[in-house]
Amino acid sequence: MSRAALIPLLAASLALSLSLPAAWAGPGHDHGDAPPAPSAKGPQRQSDGSVFVPKPAQRQMSLRTQVGEVQALPRAFTLNGKVLMDPNAGGKVQAMQAGRLEAGPRGLPSLGQRVRKGELLAYVQPASDSLERAAQAAQLAELRANHSLAEKRLARLKELADSVPRREIEALESELASLSARMAAVGGGLSGREALLAPASGEIAAAHAVAGQVLDARELVFEIVDPARLQVEALAFDPALAADVSGAHVSVGGSALPLRLVGAARALREQALPLLFQLEGPGLAGLDKLALGQPLQVVVQTQSQVQGVALPAAALQKNPANQPIVWVKHSAERYEPRVVTVQPLDGARVAVTQGLAAGERVVVQGAVLLNQIR
Repeated sequence: MSRAALIPLLAASLALSLSLPAAWAGPGHDHGDAPPAPSAKGPQRQSDGSVFVPKPAQRQMSLRTQVGEVQALPRAFTLNGKVLMDPNAGGKVQAMQAGRLEAGPRGLPSLGQRVRKGELLAYVQPASDSLERAAQAAQLAELRANHSLAEKRLARLKELADSVPRREIEALESELASLSARMAAVGGGLSGREALLAPASGEIAAAHAVAGQVLDARELVFEIVDPARLQVEALAFDPALAADVSGAHVSVGGSALPLRLVGAARALREQALPLLFQLEGPGLAGLDKLALGQPLQVVVQTQSQVQGVALPAAALQKNPANQPIVWVKHSAERYEPRVVTVQPLDGARVAVTQGLAAGERVVVQGAVLLNQIR
């Protein structure tokens, strides 16, 4: 075909293409001009149980790891315990007799108030029936009358001192002194009040006092404790454990407070042997978080040792089968769960005895967030 014949044919095909509607690519089809889909994914649980966590997500979750180091750790046991007061640094204020409670010069002390040893806390007005008070009043009146007569007799004898033997004057002076003492005793019984004094310096831990309250004998009014000198009692069901204790700790507010063994009882209580510990060392700063009678978990360390990896208690998690696990960093963005065998160490840490090898990186912060990824 000649060039002159092709020109009209090309013009016709160009006009036909301009008259047709524009064609669009279907879903999933393009011509290479669309931007590529992002390849980064969020945290996901893999089919083998491991977790894929991109670097940005790791920073958001504040993940921290620790290299596991196998070392000799003390074998430990967990005992149930409770907080007690030091008997030499606290005490109880009780009424010796029945009566009505009256406030002291500074009013009734409140909870948490600091008091000093010997400080007056309150008064107890003794309670007595009308017949008893009437008998005491009659006895006091009789003593006063005898005292008045003895004073007059003594005055007359002193005027006749030259003719009266000296022993009669001395006997009358002694009788007069006896009557004065008896009058003071009976008068004090009628109008005297029992003073309730603080037996030790410390803080008011318990107060059962209201002005005008009627008390029975030996009823507890106040309890005083020194918060810097508290004790912990733990119950051991193995009596041989008392001779094998090398140290103890108690967990308070996420930190481990050291304990010193004071002694062990020689008699069982409900088939258990009480062990007494004293809080000491740098852990004294956490004593303000403890209260008398508060139940605690005491971790007792023995002299025997076991090979394991020491990890913070926050690194330990549970899998769907309720087995203890830790998360091990397998690669830069992949973490895998590891079933382990653990035992307590000091309240804030645990000892992993099986399931970890030396040099593996274990997640010690943010493990609970990894455990929730699905």
